[in-house]
Amino acid sequence: MLTKKQLSEIREHLERSQNPIFLFDNDVDGLCSYVLLRRFLGRGKGVAVKSHPNVDARYAKRVQELGGDCVFVLDRHSLGNEFVQEIANLQLPIVWIDHHDVAFEEYNYSLLHHYNPIRNKRKSSEPTTYLCYSATQKIEDSWIALIGCIADHYIPKFTDDFEKRYPELWARKITAPFQALYTTGIGRLSRALSFGMKDSITHVVELQNFLVNCKSPLDLERELDGNGAFALKYREILKKYTVLLDAAKLSVSDKYLIFNYSGTLSISSDLSNELSYIFPGKYICVAYSSGPITNISLRGNNVKNILEQVLPSFVGATGGGHKDAVGARIQASEWDRFVEMLKEKFT
Repeated sequence: MLTKKQLSEIREHLERSQNPIFLFDNDVDGLCSYVLLRRFLGRGKGVAVKSHPNVDARYAKRVQELGGDCVFVLDRHSLGNEFVQEIANLQLPIVWIDHHDVAFEEYNYSLLHHYNPIRNKRKSSEPTTYLCYSATQKIEDSWIALIGCIADHYIPKFTDDFEKRYPELWARKITAPFQALYTTGIGRLSRALSFGMKDSITHVVELQNFLVNCKSPLDLERELDGNGAFALKYREILKKYTVLLDAAKLSVSDKYLIFNYSGTLSISSDLSNELSYIFPGKYICVAYSSGPITNISLRGNNVKNILEQVLPSFVGATGGGHKDAVGARIQASEWDRFVEMLKEKFT
């Protein structure tokens, strides 16, 4: 957890900024982190970051175009020297809030403020959403924090309060994040937001704005059951997702499940999460191949250690994440060799 001093500093950075630009990872944890800070402050603009593995230097240009006076980077494990240098040229402060356990990168910039509990004396790795909620502490926004937390495989302490306020969106005896994600109403909303983030930029911005002004999760549920762009995209992706999920289930073996697919829908992280819930105790590897690159999502006990053993054998490959959930990118031509090395480690 971040210290009281660190949380206070984050609030101070927010309150000093007149037009903060929030660059957030293109997933539910990143989205909810931005929404929490934006609702707390009442000003600023959000931009979903899709570049890998760093924040592309082009996002610095976007900050300049939007007239930002402070840059908040949320849920990104690496900034990249080019991005930091471009922001340094603008002499803007960077407030970097993250929770990934990766090798720390030193950036020679005095206005960069890094907040990551994994770097603290008492190490932890709560989702960025949880860290942002701990800084803002707006109880009426706890439902947004819960959505982001369970999307990132974490059950926060305030679930009892949420259950009292919205019993229809929770369930009794929820003890595991995936159980919350796949058996509750708030879990459905979390999965729907993940699908919504895969829409066009215009519709993603509309979704961001809706969440910033949304009064309760019941309003979000009504929106999801309606006929707006968010609801239509959710149903469209859900149909494709269900087909892929059923196909992936056929690839299960005694100790692992390895599934590779292609097409227009990059959704390997969502698939690997649900497959891990369906097949507990097994290693899960879901890969999405598009052109020369294969994106990989791995789930399983201490799978981060396995990836760290395998990845150095592949030139130009990148990857990382958490102890039991990681992602990687390799050349598509290396997939077969990657699979053989994984199988050796899985067995």
